[in-house]
Amino acid sequence: MALSLSAAASHSLCSTRVSLPPAAAVSSSSPVVAFSSSPHSLSSLRSVASSSLFLQSSSLIQRKNPNRGSSSFVIAAASDAAQLKSAKEDIKVLLRTKFCHPILVRLGWHDAGTYNKNIEDWPLRGGANGSLRFEPELKHAANAGLVNALKLIEPIKEKYANISYADLFQLASATAVEEAGGPEIPMKYGRVDVSAPEQCPEEGRLPDAGPPSPADHLREVFYRMGLNDKEIVALSGAHTLGRSRPDRSGWGKPETKYTKAGPGEPGGQSWTVKWLKFDNSYFKDIKEKRDEDLLVLPTDAALFEDPSFKNYAEKYAEDPAAFFRDYAEAHAKLSNLGAKFDPPEGIIIDNGPAQQQQGEKFVAAKYSTQKSFRIR
Repeated sequence: MALSLSAAASHSLCSTRVSLPPAAAVSSSSPVVAFSSSPHSLSSLRSVASSSLFLQSSSLIQRKNPNRGSSSFVIAAASDAAQLKSAKEDIKVLLRTKFCHPILVRLGWHDAGTYNKNIEDWPLRGGANGSLRFEPELKHAANAGLVNALKLIEPIKEKYANISYADLFQLASATAVEEAGGPEIPMKYGRVDVSAPEQCPEEGRLPDAGPPSPADHLREVFYRMGLNDKEIVALSGAHTLGRSRPDRSGWGKPETKYTKAGPGEPGGQSWTVKWLKFDNSYFKDIKEKRDEDLLVLPTDAALFEDPSFKNYAEKYAEDPAAFFRDYAEAHAKLSNLGAKFDPPEGIIIDNGPAQQQQGEKFVAAKYSTQKSFRIR
């Protein structure tokens, strides 16, 4: 969940509306949110935060309570299983046309990664509760650029009124991993959304990329969430996807031979050669350290320097099946952190029968041949 897991989607992509077929059940009263074309415009965040759409997830119905005044809300149902399945198909279309896998993974991680196991009360404990849609949390330094992810999935949220933002963020994250060739994540849904910006967690709960003591920092942050060394290393392997952009995180090169042609907006520095393909290349490339055009952050290097982390990093570099297995379990655990489920046991959606693959699962992962992708 490091802040440097950056967007593959371009600035222009994120300001483009995505046309989707109408859903069977859509609230006709759902307003349309106008986003600024500038991905870093806080004025656009303010309009988003103040809109009734972002203050109200239709699946988390807010009603004025006459006994408490206009500032209190009543929480209703969470997500609808049928709409979750349909939304997942629309997310797949989005991924195949916009190549935004990395930023959608990051969106889910950063919403969940604020969890503090030492705080019992919801939503004070943080975690996967949809709070990342509000301006105060979007302005956290670790979330730079994530307004782009919101722009990409907002048409899907408008289409499927009965899905909470918390569920949509996690559905998009898991689907992005799977569609990039990664493991199927054993997800459950039914997360309840927070209802107001005042419920956002304070800044500082997400990891830094270059702390003075990287291994200690990783443990401090992830242990607070209830995760262990194996899960820290497995989750770090998601850096096989994406690029770091110096204008967002302060890390990486403006462009490399692997990123100058996109897809999406060109530029940034990737951790792997095929940075839209989910595999164990991240561990192999860090171990070999042969390519100056591939990024290695201090927190990445720590995985092969700390004795406990190194046991798992070495294993994943040699055994992709073990990495996939452990990653899937860790991702699912992360996605549930701090969440309040309705119903309490959650909702499982059936992915249906596996389709026979024709060649590589995610064909766009071959783009490193320098072919330029033009996305209109």
